[in-house]
Amino acid sequence: MIAVAIDGPAGAGKSTIARRAAKELGFLYVDTGALYRAVGLFMLERGVDPGDAEAVCPLLKGVSVDLNYRGGAQRVFLCGKDVEDRIRSPRVSMAASRVSAIPQVRRFLLSAQRRIAREHSVVMDGRDIGTVVLPGAQVKIFLTASPEDRARRRYEEMLLRGEKAEYAEVLRDLRQRDCNDTHRAAAPLVPAEDAEILDTTGNTFAQSVSEVVGLIKKKLAGQITAGGMVKL
Repeated sequence: MIAVAIDGPAGAGKSTIARRAAKELGFLYVDTGALYRAVGLFMLERGVDPGDAEAVCPLLKGVSVDLNYRGGAQRVFLCGKDVEDRIRSPRVSMAASRVSAIPQVRRFLLSAQRRIAREHSVVMDGRDIGTVVLPGAQVKIFLTASPEDRARRRYEEMLLRGEKAEYAEVLRDLRQRDCNDTHRAAAPLVPAEDAEILDTTGNTFAQSVSEVVGLIKKKLAGQITAGGMVKL
C-alpha cells in the first residue's frame, strides 16, 4: 500500500486539496482532523471543556468514531450518528484544536488511523501525519500559506455555507489555533524532516491540486499507472 501524508496549519486547504488529489490518484482520502472534531463535539455536547484532560479522558471510553464513505465522500459518524455537517463550525474547530493537545486523545485515535493506512493506499491529512501517525509514508507534504490567505479562504467557505462571519474574527481564531497547534506538548505542528514544503499563498484551488498531484506522482514515479491506480 502507498501512504501520502499531508500536514499543515489550519486553513491551508489540506482537506479539500487532499480529497481531490486522492480522487485523481485512485487512493482513499482520510481526513484525520474530522476525527478530532468529532471528539471535540462529543465533549462540547456534554458540557466538558475540551482542553481539560482530567475531564476529557474518563469520557473517551464512551466515544465511538468511524469514517464511512458514501459515493466516494467521507462521512464522520460519532456514536453511530452522522455528524459530518455538525463538525465544521468554528466552535467545533477550536474544540478539536484543544482536545488534540491531550496525549491520551491522540493515542485513542492513532490506532484507527494506522489501521486504515494498512488496509488501503491513502492520502491522509492532518497535523502530525508525517511525523507521528505515518512516519514511514512514501510521500510527505507540508502544505501552508500565509495566515491572511488562509483566513480569507476560511472566511469565504463560511459565507458559502450561509454562516455569519467576520474576516477579522476568523483571522484571530486562526492565529490562536496556529499557536495552540505549534506549542502543544503532544505532537506539535512541525514539518517532517523529509517533507516537501509547499506554499500555496495566492494559488487557486486548481493550481494547488495540480502542484500536490504533480509532486506525489514525481515521488511515486513508476508506482502509479496511467489511470491513477497503484501498481501492486
